[in-house]
Amino acid sequence: MALSRDSALNVAQVLTEALPYIQRFTNKTIVVKYGGNAMEDESLQRGFARDIALMKQVGMNPVVVHGGGPQIGQLLKELGIESRFVDGMRVTDSKTMDVVQMVLGGLVNKDIVGMINQSGGKAMGLTGKDASLIRATKMVIKKPSPDLTTSEIVDIGHVGEVASIDRSVIDMLVHSDIIPVVAPIGVGEDNESYNINADLVAGKLAEVLKAEKFILLTNVAGIQDKSGKVLSSVTASEVQAMIDDGTISGGMLPKVECALSAVRGGARTAVIVDGRVDHAVLLEVLTDEGVGTMISGE
Repeated sequence: MALSRDSALNVAQVLTEALPYIQRFTNKTIVVKYGGNAMEDESLQRGFARDIALMKQVGMNPVVVHGGGPQIGQLLKELGIESRFVDGMRVTDSKTMDVVQMVLGGLVNKDIVGMINQSGGKAMGLTGKDASLIRATKMVIKKPSPDLTTSEIVDIGHVGEVASIDRSVIDMLVHSDIIPVVAPIGVGEDNESYNINADLVAGKLAEVLKAEKFILLTNVAGIQDKSGKVLSSVTASEVQAMIDDGTISGGMLPKVECALSAVRGGARTAVIVDGRVDHAVLLEVLTDEGVGTMISGE
């Protein structure tokens, strides 16, 4: 069925608006942290996969990093393994780590790879353990002791922090026209596996790859000022001031700090994007308005 004149003009306008962005981002790396509602709603999942496949098709180099906390929690519950958290971090003993690897490196990772491939892309899944992509160190959490004179070290098991990333692994895939889909599991010097926060992994990847754009899909519309208005763009120093005065706090704080660190570490821009919006990634990359808050350097 042929498009009406108005519909055809609308399509032409959309393509015309997208053209300068396609030209700007050709051969540029865009790291996308995939999580939240975008990862749990079936319609949003399909839209995300098509967005990533299209980005690669028009010459961009998307790199996807995903989480999977709810899926891990669900399987632990089914297996009768209790979930415990310290400072927002899942306590990960050996049994829990087995489940984390099964869910993140297996079920979730392969589902995302499959969706992107079904949408016409050529994706490959890997964890940070593959080719030692992500070297990790054990995370140490300190709590004030009852006598208040020293700090008590809390052992949360196989929870890690990023020590280093070998970008050559990602470069090899990207140069082979493959879309890397990375599960946030690292390997330590002791050859132990470590569960790492996906936001941290995505942010460090954006730094190491000197990404043109680092996109964090979240369940909020963006960074808000004191009056609750969503800001379309802010500088790194403005974000730091909002953190210092308490405007940015709570669950939003770690994500914003991750984005801020990425920009300061080498990524050109970072964007907090509302993943509840269909095709949020494409709207952010290929339109004038975008759908979140962009953080840029000074």
